[in-house]
Amino acid sequence: MKAAIYTLGCKVNQTESEYISELLAKAGFEIVSPEEEADYYIINSCTVTAEADRKTRQNVRKFKRKHPASTVILTGCVPQAFSQEAERLTEADIVLGNKNNGDIIDLINRYESEKKRIIAAEPHKSGEPFRECGISGFGGRVRAFVKIEDGCDRFCSYCIIPYSRGRVRSKPLEDLKKETDALAENGVKEIVLVGINLSAYGKGKDFNIADAVKICADNGKILRVRLGSLEPDHITDDILTTLSHINKFCPQFHISLQSGCDKTLKNMNRHYTAGEYKELCGKIKNIFCEASITTDIMVGFNGESEEDFNESLEFMKSISFEKVHVFPYSERAGTSASKKGDDVSKSEKERRAAIMAAEASKIRAERLASLRGKTVRVLFENEISAGIYKGYTKSYIPIIIKSDKNIIGKEIDVIITSSNGEYCEAKLPI
Repeated sequence: MKAAIYTLGCKVNQTESEYISELLAKAGFEIVSPEEEADYYIINSCTVTAEADRKTRQNVRKFKRKHPASTVILTGCVPQAFSQEAERLTEADIVLGNKNNGDIIDLINRYESEKKRIIAAEPHKSGEPFRECGISGFGGRVRAFVKIEDGCDRFCSYCIIPYSRGRVRSKPLEDLKKETDALAENGVKEIVLVGINLSAYGKGKDFNIADAVKICADNGKILRVRLGSLEPDHITDDILTTLSHINKFCPQFHISLQSGCDKTLKNMNRHYTAGEYKELCGKIKNIFCEASITTDIMVGFNGESEEDFNESLEFMKSISFEKVHVFPYSERAGTSASKKGDDVSKSEKERRAAIMAAEASKIRAERLASLRGKTVRVLFENEISAGIYKGYTKSYIPIIIKSDKNIIGKEIDVIITSSNGEYCEAKLPI
């Protein structure tokens, strides 16, 4: 039997898709690409925006239309947050949420036995433990995402995630060690720790995110440890100091901003001010000499005036982010912000997004251009074309180099020769 997995959404979803893939493989399934013929098509959904919901519906229907004799399985955040809407998506033969995606083999067996549609999305409950989702590989890649945290207690006014992921819960350190050891044995060189609210890792426990980094770094075969997206109000001075003493830690901090305007941050129910965010960035740059800070910025949130937008734009410039993901606000049903409406037009959101993105791109291009002539250490991850390899510095600068030898999985010092605004080209030292 053949199974294909189509993943929408974040790095946590990518990790869970890998977990599902390993469960299927252990049960005897052959894992194939979603473009190939398969007996089962699993859509691991995202519901962070209305557009993500649309893509989920579109893909469920597409796979059923193209492969009517195959079994289509919908899992992930859509059925978890909106179980009734998912149930109405009748092209899905099996529907289960992210809470119980580990039950997929039992549900497939039950479906084959009963030949009846199955709806099995279990709601999250307060106090539930972190559910096992360990992986032993990541599709043969050098870099692996490892989920160590799930859920969020923040309830930002625009966000549905606490309803689709439940409350904060953390992977035990002993489980993380076992997973790290397995990944290292299977050729993984870099681990990226990810979570829904990663900075809250260890909440209510006697460990934190720095302890997780140390567990991974202690494995001799792991060369680097990186963090996924972080919330600014959980990053303490003690955590930063501890991380600075871990040699394998990559000082690339993706810290979600959303807005540089205090009025907008308050309306979003974010738990910090622009000033507090800026202070944190200053600490990071003082502690880590090669630190890079990247972020997400939303434009056009309900109530954001032109003055508010310009305040956010100037704040973004003042931080000089290495890279910025800019996106327009999308009203999300079920959130507190959706009850207040959406008073910024689509065209105005697009205009603001274009301005913000253009300014962010200028800053990034200047930063990359400033690296010309510098020697940097790069972990190469893949061959993008014959003899052309791509890798990343610890600060997550993408580097392209020509090599007659296969350098995938190798950490090499190279000299940057040029940049094009998105990546740098380099050569080996003479």
